[in-house]
Amino acid sequence: MLHNVIASASFGEAILEWIEVAALAIEILAAVIIVAAIFYATIRYAIDAARRHRIEGPYRELKVRLARALLLGLEILVAADIVRTVALEATLQSVLVLGLLVLIRTFLSWALVVEVEERWPWQPRPETSD
Repeated sequence: MLHNVIASASFGEAILEWIEVAALAIEILAAVIIVAAIFYATIRYAIDAARRHRIEGPYRELKVRLARALLLGLEILVAADIVRTVALEATLQSVLVLGLLVLIRTFLSWALVVEVEERWPWQPRPETSD
């Protein structure tokens, strides 16, 4: 009986350790995506600006690429925070911190949409004429 309790406790600790590693891996993935996207967008900007001999079009594309990368990275970071909070630290303080992080991410997402699309997220997209 005691052996089963000890075995289940070590199994539970192993699962918690695996979840912590998974959350860390998700955070690293988010950072890699953001950094890689910044390099990619910057290189594409330099190439496009040199080819077109103007900056306006490529600059707008750079802003869009960077905003998308940041939004994706923020989403993945929130996922890592959710995994960590729900599985490892289900305390009132950690849930409040998670709520604050989600609130900040939502504000940043709105700010990026306003900057790139020049409209509030809840406003319809302007119709384009082709």
